Amino acid sequence: MARCCCLLVLLVALGVCEASRGREWAHHGASMFADLTPREMRDVRDYLQGKPELGLTATRGKDLKKNSILLMELHLPRKHEALRTLDRGQAKPTRQARVVVQFGNQAQPNITEFIVSPLPFPTSYTGKTFKGDRPIRFESRPITAAEYSHIIDILQKITAKVHKVLFETTGGFSFHNCTNRCLTFSDIAPRGLESGERRTWIMLQKFVEGYFIHPVGFEVLVNHKDLDPERWTVEKVWYNDQYFDNVEELADRYEKGTLAKVQLPDHDDEDLYSTYIPRGHSNTRTDIHGPKLVEPQGPRYHVDGNFVEYAGWSFAFRVRSSAGLQIFDLRFNGERIAYEVSLQEAIAFYSGDTPAAMQTKYIDAGWAMGTVDYELAPGIDCPEIATFLDLHHYYDTDKPMRYKNALCVFEMTTGMPLRRHYNSNFQGSYNFFGGLENHVLVLRTTSTVYNYDYIWDFLFYQNGVMESRVSATGYIHATFFTPNGLHYGSKVYNFVLGNLHTHLIHYKVDLDIAGRENSFESMDLKYVNFTNPWSHKHSVVQSKLVKTQHQTERSAAFRFGKKFPRYVHFYNPNEKNKWGHQKGYRIQYNSHANSVLPRGWREENGISWSRYPLAVTRHKDSEPTSSSIYTQNDPWEPVVSFEDYIRNNENITNQDLVAWVTVGFLHVPHSEDIPNTATPGNAVGFFLRPFNFFDEDPSLSSRSTVIVRPDKEGKPKVQRWTPEVVGHCVTDKPFFYNGTYAGV
Repeated sequence: MARCCCLLVLLVALGVCEASRGREWAHHGASMFADLTPREMRDVRDYLQGKPELGLTATRGKDLKKNSILLMELHLPRKHEALRTLDRGQAKPTRQARVVVQFGNQAQPNITEFIVSPLPFPTSYTGKTFKGDRPIRFESRPITAAEYSHIIDILQKITAKVHKVLFETTGGFSFHNCTNRCLTFSDIAPRGLESGERRTWIMLQKFVEGYFIHPVGFEVLVNHKDLDPERWTVEKVWYNDQYFDNVEELADRYEKGTLAKVQLPDHDDEDLYSTYIPRGHSNTRTDIHGPKLVEPQGPRYHVDGNFVEYAGWSFAFRVRSSAGLQIFDLRFNGERIAYEVSLQEAIAFYSGDTPAAMQTKYIDAGWAMGTVDYELAPGIDCPEIATFLDLHHYYDTDKPMRYKNALCVFEMTTGMPLRRHYNSNFQGSYNFFGGLENHVLVLRTTSTVYNYDYIWDFLFYQNGVMESRVSATGYIHATFFTPNGLHYGSKVYNFVLGNLHTHLIHYKVDLDIAGRENSFESMDLKYVNFTNPWSHKHSVVQSKLVKTQHQTERSAAFRFGKKFPRYVHFYNPNEKNKWGHQKGYRIQYNSHANSVLPRGWREENGISWSRYPLAVTRHKDSEPTSSSIYTQNDPWEPVVSFEDYIRNNENITNQDLVAWVTVGFLHVPHSEDIPNTATPGNAVGFFLRPFNFFDEDPSLSSRSTVIVRPDKEGKPKVQRWTPEVVGHCVTDKPFFYNGTYAGV
């Protein structure tokens, strides 16, 4: 017996030692996933610009016929190399940069991607290709500040020809030669109807606060494929539900009075329906503040660079410039649950009656969704007590850009118990009460992709549950109201239609449940009918659990419109918990998503991931992402085709598996979306929930538990493991917000 006890003590000690070593390796390896530093960005820029064969020049400036850097971001190490560092403590792989270069100053303009290494002192660059060696069409490149400057120039010329039309329509607003009553524009994508085109519908709006919901009823189709802006052309004009071949035709018919005219209502700055200025009656007291989140004794989480630890959790994070928030090496109590959980893409596909509305199919990585993570406001975007971190990006710029306080980390209470029980004695008293406050760590950033604001969250619960959530807010994408427009949305103000649209968000979830060798099954219920064993003249009807093992990628690709399983479960066939169950995690959805286009329809080819709420593939370093920055402007022949990932229908039993998760919702705008879409009801996502991974609820380790039992006299006896008196404190610093971002 003593020998057994000694052996048990030894095993426990070895386990503690292994967990400690695992934590050190996780901390050591986190920097592999850290975004490029400003120094690394500058070193890569200087290195490439010093290569005469590339002929690189400055990115900014109006010349379109130039070779310049468009985007620079971290190139992730291959998974097996990273795991040697994370699991064995070996040296970290060489840091590398992915660089997108626009070669516009050559006979055949093209987009080329390079991998530059090693960092921070690069000595080599090699070309990067996509699966299948798909070429990147030059026309598929994201639009840049240089190109926008020429779009403004041509709009100046266009609007000068219809100045009277616009001036009278808008009550004194103009696009050119304006001062305080100016027009602005929104450009629509994709930029064409087939691969190789670059022609964009542009709609004009009043340039006031919230101009997105101030369309003026003028839209123009500009062909800007040529790198010489003097050769750009106007292909079509739309005004007040009428099409014209050119602006001269519109101006002529307006002068002759042969078309329907429109007069938009005027607004004072103080009563614009698109502003945040309070209006209407409120019963809420304004002389006192509402509740605030506080940390009475300081934070209970730890942030070191891009490494975070909290209540058993540890992970590394980054904000990829092209796509956004991502976490790596996600562990609970030292055991890895996922190697990567990352945002891949966000789309909003619209319907409408105006040409701009019917053409709007936004694919947000094409707008560098990760780079529009502007400053977070304390007390609004994140609690005042949050840890705020700066982010740096290199996109359409000549130097790294610093986005101050663009990411935050904080712990909060949900106001809901994690678990509780009141055990009644059914005689007016109780046997005991037990409860545990629900604290959760939140990692948050935002993306303001022009009109819409996405709030991206990863939440980490004490019971081994992780939640990924996106909340949508900001301005709706509105177009000019036409009677037929009511088939495609709601009238939200005079001459304003809120266009219906579907948001879809796509994630990569590279699960490593108790190791890399995982399998996948779905679970459903079916009714069974059998003779009641204790009353033979009766039958029992009840639900029975039915498990389906999915052995191939096609089997594990669930289509929208088909019945989705009740449970989807990833597990390790070779590792079991104390009760003999294979250790696993399941994905639980919070989503109302559906498909946005019929399968194979033109633009749908670029978003083939949107066919599936869930698809499961084998991990491949050659399949790192489900989308690209080029899909927005060439969805017809995309360089990244997700369908290729499952076309070979590989075996997924006892393999390194990746779950590709699609969530989303339909939004039919309504009058309450003025001025902004509110977040309640507009949050979707998914949970990673342990399913027999642990032997019991791991939050039992929390010392925040409170147990109350009556003593012999019936008086409550409180048992707790934290201080009895919490105290209270609120910051005495006034609200401050800067809102700027700049080069470093």
